[in-house]
Amino acid sequence: MFSVKQRFRVLIGLVTISGFSQGMLLPLLAVILEQNGVSSSLNGIHATGLYIGILLASPFIEKPLRSLGFKPIIMVGGLLVVTSLFLFPFWQSLWFWFALRVAIGIGDQILHFGTQTWITTTADKGSRGRSIAYYGLFFSLGFTLGPLMTNLLSVSTYFPFLLASFLSLGVWLFMLKVGNEFPEEDYASAHGSSSFRRFLKAAAIAWPAFLGPLCYGFLEASLHGIFPVYGLRIGHNVQTVSFIIPAFAAASLLSQIPLGRWSDSIGRPRVIRYALAGGTAAFLIASFYESSATVLFLCFAFAGLCVGSLFSLGISYMTDLLPRELLPAGNILCGMSFSIGSILGPFLSGIVLDILPGLSLFFLIVGLLVFIFLVFFFKKDVSVTQDPV
Repeated sequence: MFSVKQRFRVLIGLVTISGFSQGMLLPLLAVILEQNGVSSSLNGIHATGLYIGILLASPFIEKPLRSLGFKPIIMVGGLLVVTSLFLFPFWQSLWFWFALRVAIGIGDQILHFGTQTWITTTADKGSRGRSIAYYGLFFSLGFTLGPLMTNLLSVSTYFPFLLASFLSLGVWLFMLKVGNEFPEEDYASAHGSSSFRRFLKAAAIAWPAFLGPLCYGFLEASLHGIFPVYGLRIGHNVQTVSFIIPAFAAASLLSQIPLGRWSDSIGRPRVIRYALAGGTAAFLIASFYESSATVLFLCFAFAGLCVGSLFSLGISYMTDLLPRELLPAGNILCGMSFSIGSILGPFLSGIVLDILPGLSLFFLIVGLLVFIFLVFFFKKDVSVTQDPV
């Protein structure tokens, strides 16, 4: 069996390939559906399938984790993702593809819940931000590479799906050498036997932390699922769009670890405020110079440096705020917040493009960032030195 360090690498590998498949699916399907004449609003609704799956799975995965342990949960989630990706080429139907998106969302949530909870419950208090930043770093790495698969449409419509499926299978097989572990035995009894009660308790304590994953989900889904449509409509070609989109996730690779370490020393809320301010400035500039591919690339890159770490910063902040026995519930709520933001992103963005075609897509993003910045501006900071145990 693998050692603890080897296990961590396998978990990070699963997160990477999951980010790759998600980063590929959003722009790839958006371009295919746009080329097939599907409206932007329906395109946006279709993109929510992944996150509907995340929401559907969230209330039901805590008890299986408690009874089965981390490894079986992760194995089931990974296998569902592999199988769903493999099935895409067999029937090009709008609703069949939507069902597969839902299935991938369920698998991804199971996989992410298992890996995320395993990492957060075993991370040292003094280096928590850095440890969880690695989680966000490699998810972003996968997300950076995923949109590049759009260029393979010139080879075959189905080649990207099959490639992603076999890559996912290759990483998933390493889990066979990982030993199983179980979460804290007392976390279920500490706040009652009801999962719903633990969710309410975690939400009441750590609700500001969940705004980070929600905002990141909104950005990720909008930029990868709707911006390809918007970019084509304002005059950019597929190659240009596929070049611009990865700049957001690629730049976040550079800032995940520094921001995680910085948040360990000066506090998560303060770093989140700085990140939100930088992201707001980047997208505001993009809204005025969206006809320039160079400016868009630079704005996406700077925004990625700033707000590309909101998901991992939010998880770290949640881990600061909650006692250890509530971390599984907190991790589920992070996933649910991410999926809610991811559903709202394509849905609202698609409606804006249809109803207000003259309005820049980036104004919607700026509005969300400003709102969350104001929440953290007026929220009292919580010390990261508190012991959640």
